[in-house]
Parts: sequence; C-alpha cells; structure tokens
Amino acid sequence: MKIAFQMDPIGPVNVNADSTFRLAEEAQARGHALFYYTPDHLAYEEGRITARGQSLKVQRVAGNHAILGEMEAVDLSTFDVVWLRQDPPFDMHYITTTHLLDRLAPGTLVVNDPFWVRNYPEKLMVLDFPQLTPPTTIARDLGTIRDFKARHGDVILKPLYGNGGAGVFRLDANDRNLSSLHELFTGFSREPLIVQKYLPAVTKGDKRVILVDGEAVGAINRVPAAGEVRSNMHVGGRPEKVALTARDREICAAIGPLLKEKGQIFVGIDVIGDYLTEINVTSPTGIQELERFDGVNIAEKIWQAIEARRA
Repeated sequence: MKIAFQMDPIGPVNVNADSTFRLAEEAQARGHALFYYTPDHLAYEEGRITARGQSLKVQRVAGNHAILGEMEAVDLSTFDVVWLRQDPPFDMHYITTTHLLDRLAPGTLVVNDPFWVRNYPEKLMVLDFPQLTPPTTIARDLGTIRDFKARHGDVILKPLYGNGGAGVFRLDANDRNLSSLHELFTGFSREPLIVQKYLPAVTKGDKRVILVDGEAVGAINRVPAAGEVRSNMHVGGRPEKVALTARDREICAAIGPLLKEKGQIFVGIDVIGDYLTEINVTSPTGIQELERFDGVNIAEKIWQAIEARRA
C-alpha cells in the first residue's frame, strides 16, 4: 500500500520512544511505501486534497533515522492510508486538517477517522461514560469551578485541549490560587477549563491502556516523579510494566465498541485507580514502551487492523 504520514517534523523524533516512527518502521517491514509531510503542507486545491512532502524510508539509527526523497506535491486520494499523527494542541489549525482529510473518504482510509477525532477529542469523549470517570466539570465560569472545588476539595485543573501534562495543576483543600490560575488561563485563551476530583491513586501511577480497533492489547504504568502530580513521560513520568486489571478490561469493554464503530483504530486511554480520565485519539503514544515490557508487536496488530479494513 501507499502510506502517508501527516506528522510533526520527523527530524527530532526519538527512535526508541516515538510511536509514529514505530508505525512507519512496521509499515516499511510489511512492504508498504511511505510518504511524509507536516500539517502546514496539507492543502485543498480546486477539488483535490494535496500535500507537499517527501518519500520516506526509516532506520533505527539515532540521528539518521529518516531517509527523505525530494520535495514533491502529491494528491492524497492516490494513497491507500493517511495517518493523522501530529501532536496537539487541538486548535483550529488541527481542526482544519481534520476537515480537509474528511474529504478523502471513502477512497483513502484516514487513521484515526478525522471526523470523530474532531468530534471526540481526548477530554470530551469521556463525557459519554460518566459511570467510569471521576467527578468532572468543564467550564470557563469561575463561579462554577469554585462550586465544584467546594464540593470536592482536592481537584485537578487543566486546559481542555492541552497535552503532555502542560498546564496541569493540583489545587488541594487549602490552596488559594484558583482565582489567579483562572485569570491566567482566560487571559490568553477563550477555551473552557476541565476540573476533575483529585485521585490519590495517581501516586501509584497513571495507566496508559492501548486499544487496537476497540480491543485492549496491553498497558504501561506511568509513575510521577517525586514531588510531581503529573505522570506524563514528557515531564519525567517513569514507565513501568503493568498488567491489565479486571477494572481495566471492564472500562475497555464499555468504550471499545464505540471506538471501533467510529474508526478509532489506535487509541490510548488513561486510567487512574478505577477511573477513566482521558481517551486519547489524536496522536496516542506508548507503543514502544509496551512492546519492550510485554514482548508483543503492537505495531503489527495496528497494521493488521488497517490492512483488514482496506481489504
């Protein structure tokens, strides 16, 4: 097949951690031809969805991991699969790319399905499953957020469309910074904030469970650094081997059919204790860590699901 990757610049990626690199590596091993472009080179041109990018070959050599061809313009409708793999923030630039990629259906398979990536971003899709999530409020109004904090005492406040642990704050019962943080966030953004009851179980880790076409295939545990409330590996979280629990499987059984129906082939959910906190569909990570811990080829499972859909 002809495969295009829409992603952030490939030069800085860590070949031992980056999930997009691992997906490209596995696709190449399966005989697929690869093409790479960044989202700012995606375009609509007189009825066609095009991209300016380069042919790609990958190798697991740090600093020399991407062998790129000459820059060229391509019609993405000639590709079998396009991967939507740039990182958030989930802003209007990101949303616009999903609108353009929508136009490739049904001839080209876009993974994950951009219509539902747009309509079900990480911290909003969980609202369909209140029985699985901690108490949650999404609001811009300070009074609403104050009332929520008064009810629950110890809370986590974060940007609704952030990623990688950026801008995440714990406000315990004695904290006096809510008004200042609200002023800070609303001063540079018109977006609401999301507030959730703090889960003490996070000190034991924030589990990333990976699902492929709606089925759980494994998990890693991300343990916060000392003195840190955030467990994201971007900010020093330590990955550890962990098994799926009965509760993890219950959560996956509840959300898996919807993910499969909406074309979300590669998904990473976040579970703290017994609670689902996020469903990551934009650019989930964790493949390489899980493969090392469990000795299972997760990238192969993803490509098998894609090849089955194309067939």
